Amino acid sequence: MFPISNWTELDVWTYLKMENIPLPSLYFSHKRKCYQRDGVWYGHADYVQLKEGERLEEKVVRFRSIGDVTCTGACESKADNIDDIIAEVASATTTERGTRGDDKKSETSMEDRKQQGYF
Repeated sequence: MFPISNWTELDVWTYLKMENIPLPSLYFSHKRKCYQRDGVWYGHADYVQLKEGERLEEKVVRFRSIGDVTCTGACESKADNIDDIIAEVASATTTERGTRGDDKKSETSMEDRKQQGYF
């Protein structure tokens, strides 16, 4: 069983704030070298090869979902503290997985993986 798998992103952030849980800086906005691929901003990593026409740009971004650098996209954001993140999430029109490159393949990619035993 995964009791929190049905929590919303807002539920998670509200809980993190309530419990004052320390978080890695990756969740908070900061300047980062990024490149855009298929409409998604990705953080640059030394082992990722840019494709023809892609270029690095410095952006102020944060990651709403943390995963493999090759498929986890960033979102442009100025939310550098938990209160700003909660406000941003409360008004978001896309899900936290909306920046995942692998979820661009199907709207149900994560749910499909859950059913296949991914978790």
